[in-house]
Amino acid sequence: MKRSYKIIICLLIYALVCLIWCNAEKNAGSDTHADRSFHMTDLNKDLKRAETDDNYRTTYEIFVYSFCDSNGDGIGDLNGIRSKLDYISDLGFDAVWLTPVHPSSTYHKYDVDDYYSIDPAFGTMEDYEALIRECHERGICVYLDLVLNHTSEDHGWFKAASNYLHELPSGWEPDTSYCRYFDYYNFTRQPGEGYTNLEGTEWYYESGFWSEMPELNLRSEAVRGEIRDILAYWLGKGVDGFRLDAVSAYFADDTESTIEFLRFLKETGCSIDPDCYFAGEAWTDADNIEALYTSGIDSLFDFPFSGREGIIAQTVRDSRTGYEFVREMVQAEEKYGRACRGYIGAPFYTNHDMDRSAEYYEGDSGSAAKMAYAMSLLMTGNAFVYYGEEIGMNGAGKDENRRAPMYWSDNAADPDMCIGPPYMDQVYMNYPPLDDQMNDELSIYRWFKEVIRVRNAFPAISRGATEAAGTISDDTTAAFFRRSESDTDLLIVMNLSLQPAEKDLSEISEDLTLAAVLDTGMDGIGYRDRILSMPGYSIAVFTIE
Repeated sequence: MKRSYKIIICLLIYALVCLIWCNAEKNAGSDTHADRSFHMTDLNKDLKRAETDDNYRTTYEIFVYSFCDSNGDGIGDLNGIRSKLDYISDLGFDAVWLTPVHPSSTYHKYDVDDYYSIDPAFGTMEDYEALIRECHERGICVYLDLVLNHTSEDHGWFKAASNYLHELPSGWEPDTSYCRYFDYYNFTRQPGEGYTNLEGTEWYYESGFWSEMPELNLRSEAVRGEIRDILAYWLGKGVDGFRLDAVSAYFADDTESTIEFLRFLKETGCSIDPDCYFAGEAWTDADNIEALYTSGIDSLFDFPFSGREGIIAQTVRDSRTGYEFVREMVQAEEKYGRACRGYIGAPFYTNHDMDRSAEYYEGDSGSAAKMAYAMSLLMTGNAFVYYGEEIGMNGAGKDENRRAPMYWSDNAADPDMCIGPPYMDQVYMNYPPLDDQMNDELSIYRWFKEVIRVRNAFPAISRGATEAAGTISDDTTAAFFRRSESDTDLLIVMNLSLQPAEKDLSEISEDLTLAAVLDTGMDGIGYRDRILSMPGYSIAVFTIE
């Protein structure tokens, strides 16, 4: 009998506790989603992709030679890329940048023999047209890598100029009415740094990158006429824009000439197609990038945030604070916006000229690499991602290692696998191949897909303006608003440390709704009564009413 009473009393106490708990939950405050813990796979599952009809996109860089082989010769090609368009689209990308596809004797193709053709190793013009068509059917833009600083020494223009100079009697002055191609390059009789002797003549040509890459005379009206025709040809083929190689090398240290030439490119491209998009590679600091934006060019890659020693990597390694990361974003947006009101930022973390990001953090099990790329993807503008980063590929040192084959599988007989560039070292991977990662909820691949899902769901992430969120940021926390005139404002809070963190959001007067979370491990994010509990390396995204 006594035992029965004890059971009844315990049941009554349990019911009372449940009632108190339920009422506490009911009256937890005005914050939506007040609960103990949220995991990204649960909270984010109903996020819908926002419609995109502009150049604020998420772009996948493909090094064509190393991506996917379709014909068994071990070399990546256009049809290989076509076979992976569903994969690219499923990840959330809505644009692709293809490294050069023009004929060239090198594997990388950055020394063009012919601007109007496709290298036979990569396929045919029909293959390229089919690729563009199938990309557009999926809502994917295509950006052609356009190399204008130089051609190859095998280009017809240089061959014609070379033949003319070989036939020109010593001491005679060249006459462009006999050979207009002499004016296409920077020839001189005076040797100097960055110049190569044209063997068998008294002439030298500018070749700052390599003796086999003669530099074009971009001041020449004849050369500009050729460039106008090249732009028209490829826009006519359906490309949506151009990635401009080596912008900061166009005129060496002559910034004003570079600005004028970029303005020419932008105006010429838009006169052919008003929607023509340009993203320029200017490997320089923020001040010089700001100056180049006065040309009116759409985008310039944000190099200060990228690479092993960039702002993002420094922040993840604790060389910079979370507060400083937010400040740098705000300052960059203000700088570039002053120079060009309609600019579109081009954040990226790595590219084909940089060590892979998996090499940056010694002893990392994947969490730091995940967090760093999320920091880049949650910046404003058109975000660029280098192929293979979504699975944490390795590759460092010489360029060939950085361009190792996409790690589709560890099966050597996999027909998609490429052999990689000549003289590439053996590259050992820290993380499993794609086919293994797709089935692992904690893989880098799954994290990437989730980060891009969040980016695509909230237009303010790419189109908004960054504003520091009061005093919430500190050494290991980055907190900022993303304000938008046309879309819902956001508050984004990042825990940049491996250790858990608790943040009091009471200083924010606006109503907050926890709308998305990104967690690198098994622990979810908690939010209750304006207290945000974050596991190590995690991100919370709030909408603001």
